[in-house]
Amino acid sequence: MVGAGWVTQYHLPGWAAVDGADVVAICDPDGEAASDRARAFGIGAQFDTIEAMLDGAELDALDICSPRPLHAPHVRAGAARGLALLCQKPLGVDLGEAEALVADTEGRARLMVHENWRFRPYYRRLAAWLREGVVGDIVSIRFEFHSSGMLPGPDGARPALVRQPFFRSLDRLLVMEVLIHHLDTLRFLFGEFDMVTARLGRSNSEIIGEDSAILTLSRRGDGVPLSISGNLAVHGAPPAPIDRLSIYGSKGTILLEDADLRLVGAELRHAPFDARESYQAAYGAAIRHFVEQTRSGAPYETSPQDNLETLRLVERAYTLSGFEACASAASPQLA
Repeated sequence: MVGAGWVTQYHLPGWAAVDGADVVAICDPDGEAASDRARAFGIGAQFDTIEAMLDGAELDALDICSPRPLHAPHVRAGAARGLALLCQKPLGVDLGEAEALVADTEGRARLMVHENWRFRPYYRRLAAWLREGVVGDIVSIRFEFHSSGMLPGPDGARPALVRQPFFRSLDRLLVMEVLIHHLDTLRFLFGEFDMVTARLGRSNSEIIGEDSAILTLSRRGDGVPLSISGNLAVHGAPPAPIDRLSIYGSKGTILLEDADLRLVGAELRHAPFDARESYQAAYGAAIRHFVEQTRSGAPYETSPQDNLETLRLVERAYTLSGFEACASAASPQLA
């Protein structure tokens, strides 16, 4: 395990649920964080750096959970040892770095991007419904991801920044860090899209990146429109954002709200899921997929080449919007 930060509280239970797989070492420059994870999950060896871990532990694979700027160097370090690699999204700080990394490592090491959102149980069920053709011809798709997490609470703190303080320093925040999950999932469900318009905004002076996005896309081949609204500073929304997806078709409509999935129209279906269980299950399913495909030699669903398609949409959103992060706290900005 490379890194002992916030996301590893979900990775490590995922590994614990996989038969025949053991996390034998963890590295992080924060020795206290690494010790806490090692004690909690029975990890036998702890290191300060990835180099020390690669030299000091007998490994088959790396699970790279380090911060975004370290993904590329950590993937290269593992590839140089011929290890199977599971790397948290995105592969680089931007599309250019990710493309260079994929070119450098292709054919040298097995690499899967840990993009787990599409592995959530309700999205897998939704994909099965779509394969059945239950909505007929799709007319349009709408997705919303709203919260009040960037608005000050009664104590003056912004819940989104309490939960994930590193959001403050991200020059690419909502699209690169969060909506990237949804762009990937929407590609998984519906196929490839082209970005048509993008408008990004920043609501407060405690962040330097964007916390709102209005994106419009068009599906390749048939032009089905997809509209995406992401906003972390919506009055009246819950502090923790939830997914809202509406799929309008010639035979019916599929509605997803948080973890509740419904089909209305000529046929009625209802599939409720537990949101908290689904969150952890997605990590477990992604890790299990990595292990199974690595053992069999079969392709990864979230391969580097597939993930580059998601990153191209992300990059296009920033290019079209013209949004630029602020070097320091300043007044709200729209682009």
